[in-house]
Amino acid sequence: MLALLRGKVRGFLLTALDRLSTAQLEGFLEEAVARRANVLPSDEALSFLFRLDGRLYALEGTKAVEYDGGIHTKHRHMQYHNFFVGRIDAGERVLDIGCGIGALAYDVAIKAGAEVVGVDLNAYNIAQARERYAHPQVEYRVGDALQGLPDGFFDVVILSNVLEHLPERPAFLLRAQEVARPSRFLIRVPLFERDWRVPLKKELGVHWRLDPTHETEYTLESFAEEITTAGLEITHQEVRWGEIWAEVVPKK
Repeated sequence: MLALLRGKVRGFLLTALDRLSTAQLEGFLEEAVARRANVLPSDEALSFLFRLDGRLYALEGTKAVEYDGGIHTKHRHMQYHNFFVGRIDAGERVLDIGCGIGALAYDVAIKAGAEVVGVDLNAYNIAQARERYAHPQVEYRVGDALQGLPDGFFDVVILSNVLEHLPERPAFLLRAQEVARPSRFLIRVPLFERDWRVPLKKELGVHWRLDPTHETEYTLESFAEEITTAGLEITHQEVRWGEIWAEVVPKK
């Protein structure tokens, strides 16, 4: 009975909120959140606010994809594709691990003139890639890079926001060197030190990662340590948009 009553109250409130204008809704929510935060101890108030922030961040990502017709606006705003394209030569063979829907693999083929094999664990992503980003110099495959990599040698291995999702990352990088024998890796990973709120969220026990599937998010020191452990060395590194963009090569 109590659950039924709660459901009716919830439905009534949602209907009432739907009738408000956007400006009215923003004002109401701001006041409601502030009232709740102001009656809580500072640690509980911060945890409450950070949990809301996390939910809004996820919703913002969904809407950003809708806004640009199915691809996140970060591709356009961050222009991180240029980092990869500018470090790949025409005719090189490139392995894009965790290629998603193929936007980066396509740009590497079009703009750098490379031959690209894109691999992703998600079959839906690969279906989207083949439909939206088909190109004669790009081959898309469903596959788990932790279980095995495509046959043949590659000049370049791309890991764009992929490495942070993997367990035992140095061991994976060592296997990738043995199998693909690339002359270099091009890597993009998120920084733990992107914002003061990140360590505070972690301290409070609130989810602090950009994505719940991340095994880690990096400091400059932890990234350098993993690269060294994997028998690689950094030849170029820049920090942009709260991320590390790096070119690394096998140690000679």
